[in-house]
Amino acid sequence: MPSWRELKRFCERDGWELFKDTDHYFYRKMMPDGSIKRTKVSKGTGEIPKRLWKDILKRQLQVEEAYFNKMI
Repeated sequence: MPSWRELKRFCERDGWELFKDTDHYFYRKMMPDGSIKRTKVSKGTGEIPKRLWKDILKRQLQVEEAYFNKMI
């Protein structure tokens, strides 16, 4: 499973905008069709729990794991 740091790196490399920096990093990405994807990245250390990671990939990032791995 990836770490929170790797998720942050993915967002930065994939063109996501950091729009809020509090106890978490909040990123968003405007899509060509006008929709907006959003995700929240913990400032904690360690790996993202497997079940949460699968949900982040599917619902927030909306990318395949292979694409994520290529970008980090």
